[in-house]
Parts: sequence; C-alpha cells; structure tokens
Amino acid sequence: MDIVEKIKRLRDERGWSTNQLALEAELTQSTVSTLLTKQNALPSLDTLTRLCGAFGISLAQFFAEDEDTEPVTAQEKALLGQFRKLSDKKKKAILHLLED
Repeated sequence: MDIVEKIKRLRDERGWSTNQLALEAELTQSTVSTLLTKQNALPSLDTLTRLCGAFGISLAQFFAEDEDTEPVTAQEKALLGQFRKLSDKKKKAILHLLED
C-alpha cells in the first residue's frame, strides 16, 4: 500500500484541496503539501492520525486493504456499545435475527 497515494485518494473522494485537508486535519498547509508532493515522504504517526481523523476513519480502517473506509456513524457506535453489553445468548439471538 502506498500511504501517500491513499491519502490523496481519500482527499480526492471528498473533493478537498490540499488546504482544505490541512484545515480539517488541523495541520499546516506546508506539512500536507510537502507530504503529498515530496517523493518517498511518509507522515509521522501524529500526522497520519490527524489525517485519519479528518477523513473520519481510524488508523485500522486506513490500513485495511479491501475493507470499507466509510466512517462509523454515531448511531453505529452507539449500537456497537449496546451490543457489547449484551450476554452471549442475546448477541447470538440478534445475529440470528439479522441473518434472516
């Protein structure tokens, strides 16, 4: 995986300019511009974390090759939180219900 190319693709999918990405990620335009234009440039972990936050994805989602990189909504997070509180029996019942 080319990290910089993936950042460019995620930026382009949102229709953002380099400046807009910098604003969303709370980074300087210089930092983002250098990353996107300099050959063999790699972001620091902090920079990549900020970029992922701007895209609304986690680092794990960023590095997932074939998985969906859509951001998790607040409603989905709440649902997952409630699901985790259930007993194993109730979890199985819900999964069975969803499979139908």
